[in-house]
Amino acid sequence: MEGRWLMGLGGISPVAQFLIAQKNEVQTAADSVKGDSTAKRMVADFQQKAPSITTADQLMNDYSANQVVLQAYNLGALASQQAVERALLTQDPTSSSSLAQTSQNASWLAFADAFASMGAGNGTASSTPFTSDMITSTLGSYEQRHYETSDAQQKNGVGDALYFTRKMQSGKVKTVDDLMADSTLLRVAEVVSGYDPDQFGVLDFDQQKRIISSKVDLTQLTKPESIQRYAEQYLTQIQMHPSYNSDDKPASMIDLFGGDDGGDGILSLFGGSDSGSSSSGLF
Repeated sequence: MEGRWLMGLGGISPVAQFLIAQKNEVQTAADSVKGDSTAKRMVADFQQKAPSITTADQLMNDYSANQVVLQAYNLGALASQQAVERALLTQDPTSSSSLAQTSQNASWLAFADAFASMGAGNGTASSTPFTSDMITSTLGSYEQRHYETSDAQQKNGVGDALYFTRKMQSGKVKTVDDLMADSTLLRVAEVVSGYDPDQFGVLDFDQQKRIISSKVDLTQLTKPESIQRYAEQYLTQIQMHPSYNSDDKPASMIDLFGGDDGGDGILSLFGGSDSGSSSSGLF
């Protein structure tokens, strides 16, 4: 049976929900913020304060403004990694020694580039980077991420599918490193490739990259129709394997199979091992 016709608990398939949500996501996202008192207040604070922000300290010390900015760039996790955020905002992103460059993290680099005037001045810009156009684009991205990460859109994976489609159609994801730098894009790729994200996450970066490189052909994800099909495959996989989209795991794969023996325990679950040619079947 076609994935798009698999029915959800509400009587409508996740794929159908996705197609409906795509039709007017921008307006729906804006309305979702207006209907959330906390998000609405944060947006109002950001709009009021952003034009006067010229330093990394001002941005990072203002909870509302910082949350809006980080979530707009899908980097909400940096709120608890202040050393990383500070480095990105206070280092010149064009410098080969900057964290934005040495990390080879495309999402971090995009964030640092957006605030390059701060980075070039060691955390202080001569004028605010928040032009009217930047404020508008930041708010639009924040509203969409607020909507896409809402409980209603996350339950069946629809929010991730919306984000994946929007991000891939931007044309900015050109390499596997670009894809892996974005946790949401990576999650979609893991699921479509047939892996449980929690299990996949226990592999180290190099192991993950080898597997994703062998499974994802980015040259096939350049046309809107191909991107759309990929997002629909993700939703079908989520419906077939609900545990892939659940935060309530009884035990991690390290707990079940051991993670300190340096052997084949985890990687063998993906068809290979850590050493030698025994993992060649994977890659």
